[in-house]
Formats: sequence, C-alpha cells, structure tokens
Amino acid sequence: MRRYETIYIVNPNVSDEEYHEISKKYNSLIENRNGVIVKTQEWGKQRMAYPVKKFYNGFYFLLDFCADPGVTAELVRNFKIDERILKHQTIKLADKADPKELILEEKENSKEIKNAGGADKGPDTPEQGSDTINSMETMEESEGKNGDGE
Repeated sequence: MRRYETIYIVNPNVSDEEYHEISKKYNSLIENRNGVIVKTQEWGKQRMAYPVKKFYNGFYFLLDFCADPGVTAELVRNFKIDERILKHQTIKLADKADPKELILEEKENSKEIKNAGGADKGPDTPEQGSDTINSMETMEESEGKNGDGE
C-alpha cells in the first residue's frame, strides 16, 4: 500500500451536521476500498490566503491514509463532484507503507504529547525563527556593503 496525505477545504457555510457528514463520507470512501486511515485532523475554520470560489474562509481537514493508487483517483473524482469542497490536494508520502506500524506510531506520538502537556516546541517557535530573520538581515546588510558600489 502507498501512503498519502490529503488536505481539503470545505465551504464555511455548511451546517454542523454537514460538516461531520463530509468527514465521515471521505473516510468511509477510503475504508470501503480497502484503505486504512492513519490519522484524521479537523483544523476548523481558517482564513484562506486568497479567495476561493468567492469564499475567504473554509473548514480545513487533513487525511493521512494508506491505500492502493486507484483510491486516490476515486477520492479526487468525488472532491470534484461535491460542490461543498472548495479546494483539495493529495500527495504521495511513500510507495510502500505498513498501516499497522503507522497507526502504532501515531498512538505513541499522541501519548507523548499528552504526557508532555502539549508544551512541545517545534522548529517553528518564535525564538528559533528570529535567528533566521536576524541572519538574513545581516546577509542583506553585508550584501549592501559589498555590492556594486552604488
């Protein structure tokens, strides 16, 4: 089985019932075709970077799953038919993946996060990101001094 990750954005005007029904629909579509859901995340309503179909917000969903290649084609076909889906993207993460191992890893990761109290600082923390900005400013200043003498 191959491992895939799909992000899709749902119309922000759907009701709560439709919101949950959409999530169940696409999860069951994968499972009915012998796919295995590794992780499903609902990121909630987010502002988009640019308007899509005249909407500035949308409900974001992330699906991490293992399936055969034909399942993704069917998933994309259903996304295109469903008018409630504003945008979608599927990427292949691995050619060969063991769904059981991935599910166990996911459970272990969620336990670690709970035990740490959710205080996991990733690489995108402001403290670490500011070093990158400062080094870029330094590079720009040095380029200006060493430039073509203008």
